[in-house]
Amino acid sequence: MAKKLRYGLVGCGGIANGKHLPAIKNLQDVEIAAFCDIVPERAKKANLEYSGGKGKIFTDYRELLKEDLDAVFVLTPNISHSEISIAALKSGKNVLCEKPMAKNYKEAQAMIAARDESKKLLTIGYQGRYRADSLYLKQECQTGALGEIYFAKATAIRRRAVPTWGVFLDEEKQGGGPLIDIGTHALDLTLFMMDNYEPAYAVGTTYHKLNKDKNAGNAWGDWDPKKFTVEDSAFGFIVMKNGATIILQSSWALNTTEVREAVTTLCGTKGGADMPEAGCLVMNGVKNGRQYTLTPNVKAGGVAFYDGVSAKPEDLEAQTFASAIRGKGKLYVLPEQAAVVTQILEGIYISAKSGKPHYF
Repeated sequence: MAKKLRYGLVGCGGIANGKHLPAIKNLQDVEIAAFCDIVPERAKKANLEYSGGKGKIFTDYRELLKEDLDAVFVLTPNISHSEISIAALKSGKNVLCEKPMAKNYKEAQAMIAARDESKKLLTIGYQGRYRADSLYLKQECQTGALGEIYFAKATAIRRRAVPTWGVFLDEEKQGGGPLIDIGTHALDLTLFMMDNYEPAYAVGTTYHKLNKDKNAGNAWGDWDPKKFTVEDSAFGFIVMKNGATIILQSSWALNTTEVREAVTTLCGTKGGADMPEAGCLVMNGVKNGRQYTLTPNVKAGGVAFYDGVSAKPEDLEAQTFASAIRGKGKLYVLPEQAAVVTQILEGIYISAKSGKPHYF
């Protein structure tokens, strides 16, 4: 039996408990040996629940990096993604960093440089790629079923679902609001399907229209207007070097009933694809002179990445990372791809502030 991989987690908050810890616990050949959080109670709680109290507790990630670990999960606010990931790579650890890769493109490039220098693995937590609808659509794109994809929409729209906990509303710590939080998932999915990572320029707009609202009917309770320093909505128009166009829509609070999150729409020369919602896919095209739509049943069956692994995106993500560490598979999310997502998001923010197109 293969030696168990030893993991360390930096950040034991919502994304750790809601996604990564349950997924890692499902792996048979991995143990979580170290937990770090600036709030020690969070690390202690995670240790008891997911390691039976056998792991070590830290409040300083630098101390955790001194441990004998195969990999480190960076699950902190965006402001420290780059700093901690680089330190972990330099200490000889493989790294899975939550999305977005970094607050800006410069930091993302520094992470890739540290990866190259350390010869370790670095991947980013875009688990939307592992959804059944995404896996099916990627296969269709790879076979050329859509032809040349020249127009796409990346959508992450909520009606009134502003995250009011943690530092989501803090521009300094997060780098932005819905654009960098959920828009990043939609953009990653879109670029991945198009296999196009060469942006030419972007035009962006951001809005602070609902930040001051009270009794706002928010899904997670009212927000504090004084702490709501990020945008509530952001939109981008992106032109790629090959002429392809992407429209990016993101909002935590928009007065609309057309609510969709982390989905893409693709239009190609041979066909198209729409995700009416995450987990649902509709293909379209023309055959024998007739228009058609095809709705594959992505709820059932399908080719699994791994035998014995659930079809949950977070489980596939966890297994993919563990297999890559063991040299038995490749990473599905490359940092070079994630860095371009960050580059475009940054360009949209820059354009919104300047009122001018941002050229890459």
